[in-house]
Amino acid sequence: MSGVLDAMLDSRLGRLACQFGKFGIVGVIGLAVDTAVVYALVFGAGLEFFAARVPAFLAAASTTFALNRAFTFRGAGDDPLHRQWAKFVAANAVGGVVNYAVSVGLESTLPVVQAHPFLAVAAGSVAGMFLNFAASKHLVFKGA
Repeated sequence: MSGVLDAMLDSRLGRLACQFGKFGIVGVIGLAVDTAVVYALVFGAGLEFFAARVPAFLAAASTTFALNRAFTFRGAGDDPLHRQWAKFVAANAVGGVVNYAVSVGLESTLPVVQAHPFLAVAAGSVAGMFLNFAASKHLVFKGA
């Protein structure tokens, strides 16, 4: 059985699935950062949810960039760090817009989500994840 599993993991689809899994793990960490910043800004600093989403996105994007660069797409792309970070944030902006739209849409319409902003942040993260993976793999970390 090990030989079959090894062959599957060595295939192009298997490598892509492993990479997507790593991206997902990093995404969960990004979700935790995103949520922590939202909660700190909404419940600690008194910002509106809508305003808190922007700095939370930037904090999460910076965290996931660093982790994806070191873990998911290690050794891919040869741009300088600052340029690669800027490309990552720009490439993931489309997923970020989807993330923001879903989270704000849910938070503004559902009382349960208003009481528990984590639900909006999580739903937005999942909604943007597939776009962000494709953008990261093909535009930022080429050759990974």
